[in-house]
Parts: sequence; structure tokens; C-alpha cells
Amino acid sequence: MEFTAQQIAGLLEGEIEGNPEATVCDMAKIEEGKPGTITFLANPKYEEFIYKTKATIALVNKSFVPEKDLPTTLTLVKVDDAYKCLTKLLTVYDQATQNKQGIEQPSFISDSSSLGENCYVGAFAYIGTNVTIGENVKIYPHVYIGDNVTIGKDSTIFSGVKIYVNCKLGQSCTIHSGAIIGSDGFGFAPNADNNYQKVPQIGNVILEDYVEVGANTTIDRATMGSTFIRKGVKLDNLIQVAHNVDIGEHTVIAAQTGIAGSSKLGKNMMIGGQVGIVGHLKLADGVKIAAQSGVARDISKENEIVQGSPAFSIGDYQRSYVLFRGLPKMRGQIIEMQNILEEINPPNNLT
Repeated sequence: MEFTAQQIAGLLEGEIEGNPEATVCDMAKIEEGKPGTITFLANPKYEEFIYKTKATIALVNKSFVPEKDLPTTLTLVKVDDAYKCLTKLLTVYDQATQNKQGIEQPSFISDSSSLGENCYVGAFAYIGTNVTIGENVKIYPHVYIGDNVTIGKDSTIFSGVKIYVNCKLGQSCTIHSGAIIGSDGFGFAPNADNNYQKVPQIGNVILEDYVEVGANTTIDRATMGSTFIRKGVKLDNLIQVAHNVDIGEHTVIAAQTGIAGSSKLGKNMMIGGQVGIVGHLKLADGVKIAAQSGVARDISKENEIVQGSPAFSIGDYQRSYVLFRGLPKMRGQIIEMQNILEEINPPNNLT
């Protein structure tokens, strides 16, 4: 799909310096620009590349004043905030390139299921009984959707996703390849023979509106009731969310984090990569957890920042870490003082 500089300037409320009919069909980083691409300059550190880029169009801030001659083939679109406008442009480009519709074959859709208008179902997708899918939903090839699932409008389910029975997804959700929604929670009861009896997991998973789930992330169904991923939550790749967990609105979680069963996470939290959270905890709104931390207790103070394993207040952690790093030096100083004391007052030699 091609766009002219005039169209881009109109979309972004920008000003053109150069050829308004310049045409692009792809995007590129400024140091990798080539003919037919649009690039951007927002960070002054990269300004040197704009004087030698081969890109056709560049987004720049209105405050940008070239210090050298620009390439004669380059057209500028000047905007108030190049970085924000790039985000808007990327969104439009993404929507345009993924605007698929229709039902590909072979695929299976149960007669008891319903699809809204303008949906896309890719080849080899399976949609079970009594499934309800809203308008403008995109279901890519090799997706499995179990019985009684509901998917809200404008959602996108990428290839290889598995959504188990009875799960519910809100509108404008995005589920990336390999994610599994509604797998069994890890529930086993020990018995007299020193082995484990599986506890049936009969609940479901509920994703509210505007949730994004990264590739190969798994969200377990509740033992009873629901595992909740609230409105606006963003989950990175390779995250494990256990049964009956409740993640509050607009919380963001980085890759390789594991959340054990029945923990309740607050709103607007930020959780770094490789964090481990013990089960049955309650974490307050706005809490931030540094990467590789282990959380083993409730955090009741809103907006607290914690680090370490076990995690505690980041200020205390950093002060403790300074002492910890100084231990080898302190040990050497202690040994040196011992040697001095022994020279001053030698120990009695018993024979």
C-alpha cells in the first residue's frame, strides 16, 4: 500500500518541505532508509543520518533546522512531535496491512456459532460450538477456539493461539501466537499412596477490553470461578498466570514472570522480567517490582517500589546492596587489623 507525502501530512497535521507527491510503501529506521520508505528523526543523537539517508520521506519536529544540505530526494513532513506522530502512523500502517476479511478454507466453524460482520477466519482454524465472535475480529490460521467462547469486537487472535472452553475475551484484545488461554490450573491433591490426584479445573478465564497477551504466554483457568485479566492489561511473552489470579486494570508485566495461584494484583502496576510472585498474595495499586525479584509477602502500600529476592523497599535494597558489594573490602580490612593487633600484642605461645 502506497502513501504520498500529502496524505501523510494530512493525517498528521504536518507541513511539507519538498515534493508533496513523493510516494512511500514501507517504513525504515533513519540509518537504514532506502527509496520508497518513510523514516523519522526525533532524537538529536541520530541527526547525522538525515543528511545521508536514502529514505524518500522523513518525519521531523517543526523545530528541526538542518545544519547541512539534505539529500535532494528527501521530502520532510514537519509535525509537532515526530515520535508521537510515528506511533500514529505505525498504527495506521499496521491496520492497513492486517485488514483481512473472509473465511478461508479449509477451516471449521460449528453451525451453532456466530460471527459478526467483517470477520476474518484463516485456514485450518477451528471454532467450536456456541461460540460468539464480534464484528471485525481476525482469527489467523491454526487457531483453536473451544466451545462456549466469547470474543468481543475488533479483537485479533494470531496463528497458533488456543482458547479453551467457556473463556471470555472483551473487545479490542490482541492474543499473540502460541498463547494459551484457559489451560488447566496446577491443581493436585496428595493422597495416601504418596502420589497426586488431579483436582478438576472447572472455571474459566475472563479477559476484559483492550488486553494484550504476548506470544507463548499461558493463562490458567480457575479451579472454580474465573481467572481475571482486567481492562487494559498488557502481558509480555512467556508469562505464566496461574489459576484464580486477578490482575488489575492497566497493569503491565514483562517477560518470564510467573504469578502463582489466587494472587490479586492491583491496578497500574509495573512488573519487570523474571519476577516470581507467590500465591494468595495481595499487591496494592501502582506497585513497581524490579526485574528478577521474588515477592513472598503482601504489599499494602500503594506505589511502593520493591526489589530483591525476597523483595523489599528498593531504597533499603540499594543501601543493602552497597554494603554487600563492600563485604570483600571490609573482610580485607578486618584481616589487616587483626594482623596489626597481633604484631602489637602477639598471642601467647603455649609449649
